[in-house]
Amino acid sequence: MNRRSFIRRAGVAGTGAAASVALAAPAVAQSLPNITWQLSSGYPKLLDTIYGTAEVFAESVRELTDGKFDIKVFPDGELVNALDGLDAVQEGKIDIASTASNYFWEKDPAFAFGTGVPFGLNQRMMNAWLYEGGGLDLLNKFYSKFNIIGFPAGNTGAQMGGWFRREINTLDDMQGIKFRIGGFGGEIVRKIGVNPVSLPAERIYGAMENGTVDAAEFVGPYDDDKLGLNRVAKYYYYPGWWEGGVTVMNLINLEKWNALPKSYQAAIRSASALANSVMMARYDTLNPPILRELVQFGTVLRPYSSDIMLACFNAAKETYTELSEDNEDFKALHDSYMSYRGEAYLWFQISEYAQDTFLMLQQRAGRL
Repeated sequence: MNRRSFIRRAGVAGTGAAASVALAAPAVAQSLPNITWQLSSGYPKLLDTIYGTAEVFAESVRELTDGKFDIKVFPDGELVNALDGLDAVQEGKIDIASTASNYFWEKDPAFAFGTGVPFGLNQRMMNAWLYEGGGLDLLNKFYSKFNIIGFPAGNTGAQMGGWFRREINTLDDMQGIKFRIGGFGGEIVRKIGVNPVSLPAERIYGAMENGTVDAAEFVGPYDDDKLGLNRVAKYYYYPGWWEGGVTVMNLINLEKWNALPKSYQAAIRSASALANSVMMARYDTLNPPILRELVQFGTVLRPYSSDIMLACFNAAKETYTELSEDNEDFKALHDSYMSYRGEAYLWFQISEYAQDTFLMLQQRAGRL
């Protein structure tokens, strides 16, 4: 009897312990707040790549928090315009801007490193520098001066070099051209005689059509086709040396970030990393067939000539030297970024370049 009584009492105690554990999880979940944030994308809803990945991010945050942290995504212009995103986050008018940090380089050229600078890192190198090379820590030290914190949330990979109405064969051909170009690259092409023009994505087509600009770049085949740029220009140049691995950042109001529960902060980090991976995968999947289609229907692909490339490269180096002399934040980011660039290309030319070059030759020979 004593044995049976002990087992019975132990069973009751065990059931009670299990019940307390079962009740504990919902109790913890219920203690987390319901929060709604607003995210303003720097891009129109038409672009299911660079805008759509912000929706991937927001949905992931909802799933990771059982719906308690709801981030609502708005396209460029609905809450704020793309070029006003930094101010809006800084002042707390919106919570997140999903955008290119280099849009704000005129406030401080150090912002360019959050996206990537001319003749800089490719997508894999940019991720390595940000996540493991100390780049993100340096950026967030700089961003904190503007009451923001940033996390990589997408990458376009190497971009194309833009659409031109006529062929550009030499450096002289670039003189006086009105070129829609985003971010910090405009400052470099200015030094070789180009007139840079800043325009949001949705206004590029109209500007090309009415002659406000002579040439324009945006991202690459898939997005450029969505914007209809192939209908207003014939010649498609490459590479987009000013955007060799463009990171899209989630720029977040720092005070609101610090007020979040740690689990919500972890959700944002994880969801941003997912978006970072998804965006690159989308571009790598979507660009090849669209490029083939563009060429089939009359687009003419042209590489920038070596004299144009070298002139721009030298102009970029000169600009970095000038800015580093007067801007401590720029110099700190520049020195870290460029130091890693030297190491990364030392490695990439040994393995990646040899592997890629061999397979590219097989592709051209029709063996793939």
